[in-house]
Amino acid sequence: MRLLVTGGAGFIGSEFVRMTLREHPEDSVTVLDKLTYAGNQRNLDPVRDDPRYRFVKGDIADPGVVGELAPDCDVIVNFAAESHVDRSLEAPGQFIMTDVYGTYVLLEAARSAGHARFLQVSTDEVYGDVGAGRSREGDPLRPRSPYSASKAGGEMLVQAYRASHGLPAIVTRGSNTYGWNQYPEKIIPLFITNALEDRPLPIYGDGRAVRDYIFVEDHCRGIDLALRRGIPGEDYNIGAGREISGTTVADAVLRLLGKPPELKQFVSDRPGHDRRYAIDASKLRALGWEPRIDFDRGMKLTVRWYAEHEEWWRPLKSGEFWEFYRRNYRPVGPGAPG
Repeated sequence: MRLLVTGGAGFIGSEFVRMTLREHPEDSVTVLDKLTYAGNQRNLDPVRDDPRYRFVKGDIADPGVVGELAPDCDVIVNFAAESHVDRSLEAPGQFIMTDVYGTYVLLEAARSAGHARFLQVSTDEVYGDVGAGRSREGDPLRPRSPYSASKAGGEMLVQAYRASHGLPAIVTRGSNTYGWNQYPEKIIPLFITNALEDRPLPIYGDGRAVRDYIFVEDHCRGIDLALRRGIPGEDYNIGAGREISGTTVADAVLRLLGKPPELKQFVSDRPGHDRRYAIDASKLRALGWEPRIDFDRGMKLTVRWYAEHEEWWRPLKSGEFWEFYRRNYRPVGPGAPG
């Protein structure tokens, strides 16, 4: 395959690029990335000198750039997205431009170039709050934040291009992903780096909202399998199947780093905070995928990586990062509420 990987300098995208070039020696990868605050070309240093790799700085919402790259590729894998719920509450327009309009630009380019596959990387958050059971691929989409709504909007366009133009497109919906190279505004790298600096770990609300955390390697293996063995026109959930609360995440970080529980700090809850995400990944498992790294092992690997790579994350926690942090994390008092 000749892959165009958009958002390939980001957290999950860069892992997918490194894995593709390692596991598929006949493949070549062109990365298109805007290098926003969460994109980091250093994530791609391990493949920088690989002759099968090419990097292009650009925006997926720019038809000129995308139109030049698409004819030289067989497949588009779209990781490019604004992806932080808190930021979507402040600036939803940016999310619509990238996650919806940008997806449209890519779909048009794939259709014009006659691509063999188009894979849209989406999120389990499009299902909305799941009070009971587990979301399956055929369930209605009920997004509750501008971020999840923009991702659902991108999915709707993919479905339309499948039906209207016969585009061989696949959608993956991944659960909350963690691991190395993740920008430290997300909960796990934020908790780890704050703990390393002896700063409080801000936990939303009562800390009981749960997510299905999946290690980045497992998520990327699932995307790769869906791309190569999935059926065009189908959607695939990718999740580890274990529900973990924000308080449990904080406790794990503090335990692994030998830090006191008093560093936990409960803060005002996020507006419209979904209490629970849970997905059924049996459809992808039927293709032969299984998560290999459980939460305990994944947390050990992740904590060790951040502890050993302070030169990677410390420069990111400055200036605008702290302005955003102060706007979104307002303490409500020490210890657990209630």
